[in-house]
Amino acid sequence: MELRSAAFSEGEMIPRKYTCDGQDVSPPLEWSAVPEGTKSFALICDDPDAPMGTWVHWVYYDIPPQITVLPEDVGSQKKPASGGVQGINDFRKIGYGGPCPPSGTHRYYFKLYALNKALNLSPGADKQTLLKEMEGHILDRAELMGRYKR
Repeated sequence: MELRSAAFSEGEMIPRKYTCDGQDVSPPLEWSAVPEGTKSFALICDDPDAPMGTWVHWVYYDIPPQITVLPEDVGSQKKPASGGVQGINDFRKIGYGGPCPPSGTHRYYFKLYALNKALNLSPGADKQTLLKEMEGHILDRAELMGRYKR
């Protein structure tokens, strides 16, 4: 699979609009080369450069298999109009929380997983719960890394 964004390319700076210094909306994402047998997608965005360890910015799962595009600003609903279910991030909120590093340049990894089943988790699951539920069900994964400095 390949994961892309119209807002930034691999390794580029994430535009301010998608951060806590801007509108703090999720960036547009799209993917291709989906493996046969995909029943759902899951998405995790995290920052491994956070001072207290990896900081989770977005947990999103049970994205329907026919979806290959997420629009800008998915919103913070438990079940967005674009489909799927959103979990809780390390800001303790449902949905996307944009980059907001305390200092330096941080890396933000958007990781998309193609799964061979729908997970049927309730809204608000955290990253660890999602990872545990995905074990043994990942058909493929793709990653897009962007950077941000305040």
